[in-house]
Amino acid sequence: MEKIFKKTKAGHYLLIIVGTLLMAASVNLVYDPLEMVTGGVTGLAIVIKKVTSIWIKGGVPIWLTNILLNIPLFITAWLVRGKTFLKNTFFATVSLSVALYIVPPFDIVHEDYLLAAVFGGVLGGAGLGLVFVTLASTGGTDLLAMVIHKFKPYYTVPQILTVIDGIIVLAGVISFGLHKALYAIIAVFITAKVSDGILEGLKFAKMAYIISDYYDEIARVILKELDRGVTGISATGMYSNKDKKMLFCVVSKKEIVELTDIVAKIDPKAFIIVSDAREVMGEGFREYRQ
Repeated sequence: MEKIFKKTKAGHYLLIIVGTLLMAASVNLVYDPLEMVTGGVTGLAIVIKKVTSIWIKGGVPIWLTNILLNIPLFITAWLVRGKTFLKNTFFATVSLSVALYIVPPFDIVHEDYLLAAVFGGVLGGAGLGLVFVTLASTGGTDLLAMVIHKFKPYYTVPQILTVIDGIIVLAGVISFGLHKALYAIIAVFITAKVSDGILEGLKFAKMAYIISDYYDEIARVILKELDRGVTGISATGMYSNKDKKMLFCVVSKKEIVELTDIVAKIDPKAFIIVSDAREVMGEGFREYRQ
């Protein structure tokens, strides 16, 4: 399923459209009616809508503010990330603005702020994760976070976004009070966790280190039955002082159970270490893309 979405233009843009619709739903159906500033350009747009309602009936629409505030960030993206990134981001930003326009503002949580924080965070996080999967951004602080990620790759985009949006949430305290801002912080946290989970869930694998005297037989079965590569690493048992091979293998999450069963059947006394691999690229996994 992931390959279909990533390798076809239709699937690529469909992910962006679905993602931005979910994000727009979180804003117009949850955050805006309850005046919860969860960060980002849409958060600032909620504040601007409230302030300008004094002079303009209903205030400046969120979709319009979203477009206007993204102009300087697009210039930055052009200079830092290049044409391809900007093209994807432009589509995602326009898609979000259109979604904000067509999704009618309506309080679906009936002023239940805890429900709003959880439900809004899940909706927004899922939408944000789908957009990030396509290597695009919806502009705003999302775009700023991806630009920063270019220079600080050891932080994930959602982690950077959490810090930026946290600052904006604190600014929202001035406009709407501490009570709403505290729930907004919960929403920001959930958004980051859900979007991180989507990004990592598509890339996660399991890596296993296997220590056994029957390493030859175990390797042959893994190669034949799982069709996965195995690497033998030279090792020395410090207790026995004997040279042996420690097997290293990376498999999908579904295959790790079968892998441990294979090892257990051949050598019940084998020592196995299993851990998460956050991202795996190469044959049998994700293709490397420049």
